[in-house]
Amino acid sequence: MSAIYPVILSGGSGTRLWPLSRAMYPKQFIHFFSGQSSSFLGAALRRLPDTAGFAAPILLCNNDHRFLVREEVERAGINPKAIVLEPIARNTAPAIAVAALAAVAEDAGAVLAVMPSDHVIQDEAKFLEAVTRAAKVAATGRLVLFGIVPGEPHTGYGYIRRGAPLDGTNGAAFSVDAFTEKPDQETARRYLADGGYFWNSGIFVLHAKTYLDELDRLEPKVLEAAKKAWAKAEEDLGFLRLERTAFAASPSISIDYAVMEKTKAAAMLPIDVGWNDVGSWSSLWEIAPRDVNDNYVHGDAVLDDTSGTYVHSERSLVATIGVKDLVIVDTPDALLVADKSRCQDVSRIVARLRKSNRREHEQHLRNYRPWGFFETLNIGPRFQVKLLHVKPGGKLSMQMHHHRSEHWIVVQGTAKVVIGDREELVRENESVYIVATQWHRLENPGKVPLELIEVQIGTYLGEDDIVRTDDIYKRTADETR
Repeated sequence: MSAIYPVILSGGSGTRLWPLSRAMYPKQFIHFFSGQSSSFLGAALRRLPDTAGFAAPILLCNNDHRFLVREEVERAGINPKAIVLEPIARNTAPAIAVAALAAVAEDAGAVLAVMPSDHVIQDEAKFLEAVTRAAKVAATGRLVLFGIVPGEPHTGYGYIRRGAPLDGTNGAAFSVDAFTEKPDQETARRYLADGGYFWNSGIFVLHAKTYLDELDRLEPKVLEAAKKAWAKAEEDLGFLRLERTAFAASPSISIDYAVMEKTKAAAMLPIDVGWNDVGSWSSLWEIAPRDVNDNYVHGDAVLDDTSGTYVHSERSLVATIGVKDLVIVDTPDALLVADKSRCQDVSRIVARLRKSNRREHEQHLRNYRPWGFFETLNIGPRFQVKLLHVKPGGKLSMQMHHHRSEHWIVVQGTAKVVIGDREELVRENESVYIVATQWHRLENPGKVPLELIEVQIGTYLGEDDIVRTDDIYKRTADETR
């Protein structure tokens, strides 16, 4: 049998899990539960290991998240076939086409196991078995979609109507009679009672060449764009960067609309593996470890006469009295209080923030960078205080500010600081001062994280007051936002 290539799609922004999930740090990177051993992406990376015979994974992500993805890959101890950067969002059909092109270049009979990076699978062993079974079906030239055995009349998922059993599968796989959109409550109840309907998981096991052939037949512009973007892709610091103009020419369309709902090669394999797409706070509450009153608490909270409630606090004490079925998420710069039944509407708040040009939809007070992160601690009329955390070996660009001076105080580790043509080591409890317009650079030459307090003073303190040169991470100016 040909190789099975795990394909992990990590391009989402997770708007319905705001304010923890932000555009620049979405849900696939977040640890939502106390004691959660890895992020959702980390779990996806380990889901189909090489020890079980799977090929090295292919990851697709956008440019903004590339260093976060690589950190997760390194943390998982995975050596991927490729981390492919999508220059512009064009939905899943062209992204999967690129992965298929990469796989068939090595193995004409390759099978893809396509997974989102932000789903939860509670029974990993059962899932691995299901992928192996589905791959045998896909190897015959089929495009297999996992259907989730529904546990309730859910209105937030698309449904698949099961067709006749496929020959040679011993009743494990079926043809697809129909795809249906998200139903109303009454229709969902009817689907559940019928027993022949399954939730659309968004997880696929595809014969790569069949997928490309069907895409060529059904949506040729998608395949043409993917081929050109792949042929002109360039290596960049270990990432594979698709050519922007070619990829942008693709229609923005999902694999469901482009291929699965039109092809005769579609097959459905039902699975019951504890799947959850974690599409809202109520979905998180469903899989969270809850107390006797059905409450989940992360952080500091005192709950009195409270039930069915999800509480996540980053810093402050949260106290509740006489409430039920709420979601309360308190972060340093935003507080969400929502009825649990209205959690799907959180994305409307995010849309309003975006329309108002506010930053709370995009960034946390803690901003992640390839060298580490910085966190805003305090802001005044002419000053700003930040914590800078620089990973071992991390190195900021050589830079200069027109409008602010900076005072750095090292609280942990040792900093290598360049100011103009002067270089010095600044140790714990020592400090250095950088005057506006001086070129400077910060580096962690040690083996432990470097942390320092940065006090900025000036007439303008925005992140766009950075003139940068010699950046080892090759970032563009807009990546400092």
